[in-house]
Amino acid sequence: MAENGDINTVLSNSLSTDAAIRNGAEQQLSQAADNNFPLYLATLVQSLADENTEAQIRVAAGLALKNSFTAREFARAQELQAKWLQQTDQETKTRVKGLALETLSSSNTQAGNAAAQVIASIASLELPRDQWPELMGTLVQNVSGGAPHQKQASLTCIGYICDSQDAELRTALVAHSNAILTAVVQGARKEETNQEIRLSAIYALGDSLEFVGNNFKHEGERNYIMQVVCEATQAEDSRIQQGAFGCLNRIMGLYYENMRFYMEKALFGLTILGMKNEDEDVAKLAVEFWSTVCEEEVNIEEDNAQVESTEQMRPFYNFARVATGEVVPQLLDLLTKQDEDAADDEYNLARAAYQCLQLYAQAVGPNIVPPVLQFVEQHLRSEDWHYREAAVAAFGAIMDGPDEKTLEPIVKQALPILITMMEDSSVFVKDSTAYALGRITEACSEAIDPNTHLDPLIRSLFAGVHDSKMAASCCWALMNLADRFSGDFEAAQNPLTPHFNQSVQTLLEVTSSNAAETTVRTTSYEVLSAFVQHAATDSFPAVAQLSDVIIKRLEETIPMQSQVVSIEDKIALEEMQTSLSTVLQSIIQRLEKEIAPLGDRIMQVELQILNTVGPKSSVPEAVFATISGLANAMEEEFIKYMDAFSPFLYNALANQEEPSVCSMAIGLVSDITRSMGERSQPYCDQFMNYLLNNLRSAALSNQFKPAILQCFGDIASAIGGHFETYLSVVAQVLQQAASVNAAPDGSYEMYDYVISLREGIMDAWGGIIGAMKISNKTEALQPYVESIFQLLNIIAQDMNRSESLMRSAMGVIGDLADAYPNGQLADAFRQDWLNVMIKETRSNREFQARTIETARWAREQVKRQLGGTTAVMT
Repeated sequence: MAENGDINTVLSNSLSTDAAIRNGAEQQLSQAADNNFPLYLATLVQSLADENTEAQIRVAAGLALKNSFTAREFARAQELQAKWLQQTDQETKTRVKGLALETLSSSNTQAGNAAAQVIASIASLELPRDQWPELMGTLVQNVSGGAPHQKQASLTCIGYICDSQDAELRTALVAHSNAILTAVVQGARKEETNQEIRLSAIYALGDSLEFVGNNFKHEGERNYIMQVVCEATQAEDSRIQQGAFGCLNRIMGLYYENMRFYMEKALFGLTILGMKNEDEDVAKLAVEFWSTVCEEEVNIEEDNAQVESTEQMRPFYNFARVATGEVVPQLLDLLTKQDEDAADDEYNLARAAYQCLQLYAQAVGPNIVPPVLQFVEQHLRSEDWHYREAAVAAFGAIMDGPDEKTLEPIVKQALPILITMMEDSSVFVKDSTAYALGRITEACSEAIDPNTHLDPLIRSLFAGVHDSKMAASCCWALMNLADRFSGDFEAAQNPLTPHFNQSVQTLLEVTSSNAAETTVRTTSYEVLSAFVQHAATDSFPAVAQLSDVIIKRLEETIPMQSQVVSIEDKIALEEMQTSLSTVLQSIIQRLEKEIAPLGDRIMQVELQILNTVGPKSSVPEAVFATISGLANAMEEEFIKYMDAFSPFLYNALANQEEPSVCSMAIGLVSDITRSMGERSQPYCDQFMNYLLNNLRSAALSNQFKPAILQCFGDIASAIGGHFETYLSVVAQVLQQAASVNAAPDGSYEMYDYVISLREGIMDAWGGIIGAMKISNKTEALQPYVESIFQLLNIIAQDMNRSESLMRSAMGVIGDLADAYPNGQLADAFRQDWLNVMIKETRSNREFQARTIETARWAREQVKRQLGGTTAVMT
């Protein structure tokens, strides 16, 4: 590969459309890199820099070079980093960097762009280590005095460097902010006549904005930057306009507190004008500017509501509210620019305006209602479907923001009209109406009168379920209605009861139709689950009949496994099995013990599914959830299924390659042991082995540990004194876990993990203490009591705690006092910190009643230890 002709042939082949030729070339490149990395780099950079080589080969050389320094996989990236930093000689490094910089001046734009990527990838390795300090100066010099191609490529290179997500590089770039700004602002000025250079500069400026915070603090520099960007929004080239509005969006997100002057003098007018631009991409970015304004102001209001003094409050200028009268009418007009040929997930101007209107409603609350209501009243009955659709979309968009008292009267007035619009001649209007009804049922459901609105509303939504375009929105609205009108859990009837049987029948018809798309079938099953979960007791006979249908459908999926011939078939079958198992889970949860006669059939079909389903499938999670529900319903009687089911449970506990399945299995162990009580004891040796292995595993993340510790407590509660077998091992694990702390400068994730871990430890000790007490084995606990008090003391001193942790801690304090009723631990319970901890928890008005009650019970148990009154927790 040393010969230039050879390398060029290989590089050309690496771009071949023939997979065999391409793979062979990639293998040759990989071998060459492994054999002699410095020579490989030197050879590639020679091809990149060679002006006599074809453009596509130079691009391939640049791509191969870039891939020699960067990779998506962390381990591979570290390996490549070490090769360049530690295994490449200085002469080769200097040559690679020098020729790459020379190539920026190439008259071939593609080669210059490839060189820019190579330089950026090397910069990501060297700049954080204070290497290549002259790079930014060189790029600035290129921009100020280089030829046009060199200017453009150098600006593109700066953009690539600034766009990197590497945290170390982003930190290092702050020190280069002056050089970066000098280059990009110079290239972005209106005086720059070369539009390609100006375009590259404005995009590089957008990428660099995060690193120039110090420059933005200085009014003179800030004014100049803003002038250059604002002037660029008026450029003749629409690409430059897009880049400029993109810059304004980022500036507003990063430097809101500095924007008051510019908003009054320029930005307001420029963005209103931008929203009217004939170029849709420019108009979208101008709309997004106001989306950014609204997001920032919502966040600032939320932040300011949580601070303790006015000095800590962030500046808040009410840009959105002040501009409501001009911006909102423009957004409403843009809603009428729908593209009827657009795909469902295509982001166009009308959808950008809709998103902005949603955010506007959140930012300005009731101020959004008058202009939107005027638009809705004017166009809801328009002959042009574009205006009808825009009106109904606008109405739905403002459901989240204004308070319900403001919305309730207008929703009541609009509902009858919206329900009739579910039969509109335009499918686009019907689809938007269904989505608006979903928004109403979610955000303003109190306005729906069960006597006047519910019947026609449910009928119209079920009619829409058959239409694949509307189905998702209709199902969402129906699930919201099920939640809204569920009533008391034990009530004989609720407002949905008269509609229950027909609703179930319609959903069964939709889900059994061969013509139904997989997504329609899946969402319809979700509605069925919701209706079952919220069914009143008078509907239980119908729920019982439904269980037979669902089990039968699950049974019919078993032979389908052998008929799967494509990925699509596999996905459709798994979706169906998951959906049916989820409905069955809802039925079990609602019928509880009444499901027992069907237990055999349920377990038989679910075990058959587990036996036939392949790896990396989502189905086992749904099956386990259903089995968990059955165990909770059948309690001790579930024992008859354990011999058949336990091998699947053990496999899932050992399945560290699929963490979600393993997590589900850990939770299922807790459910089964709680349900079966002491009858689960024969299976606990295996449970404990798998759980302890998972605790030690490096393959599973730390997030599994709290659940495993909690599971120990559930097993102890279930098997009582039999848990003594595992006590010494588990106690050691709990003591080790108690030593984990979050550093003062640690991440939020670490703080949350420590809280969860301590909660798991407390739950484990709570179960163990109770188990030892009821079996008269409290002496076995004695060696560990001191370490429990030590952790309680740590929790008491640490302000990093949650309500659930404090409730668990109170439970352990009470359990310990209760386990030693004769005052054996009186000295420990006399400690001031412990009584302060109980008092703080008991008097915290933000805590739930059950937490406060647990703290009161703990106090009574402590008083008994100290010779006071005796109390029993109820």
